[in-house]
Amino acid sequence: MTTPDQLAGVRYVVDDVQACIDFYTTHLGFTLRTSAAPAFADVTRGSLRLLLSGPASSGSRATPDDAATPGRNRIHLIVDDLDSEVDRLRAAGLPFRSDVVAGPGGRQVLIADPAGNLIELFQPAHTPTATT
Repeated sequence: MTTPDQLAGVRYVVDDVQACIDFYTTHLGFTLRTSAAPAFADVTRGSLRLLLSGPASSGSRATPDDAATPGRNRIHLIVDDLDSEVDRLRAAGLPFRSDVVAGPGGRQVLIADPAGNLIELFQPAHTPTATT
């Protein structure tokens, strides 16, 4: 098991901890690490530890009132085939917050978790291989 000092932690303040556990573990390949629902849980994917803080958690209560609305931050998950992921997640009824956008680095789309926090699914552009 990965230890906490090997993980990068991001805290998302959520309304319903269990709904977010289900969302991340069912649809995005996260593994439940700890659950003290309905107050708190954390899920992991690789070296990312996502802390899900419900209204009763200390992390949620420490948030100043003027910073309680979601920001423009998001976690960034790399996928191999963005089109397949979009099709799979649309079929599951997940809410998309953007269309697929392409740029020089690759393609991306935004989805939202049950609390409205953003997740960016990103497929890197293929780097041409050098020919000799």
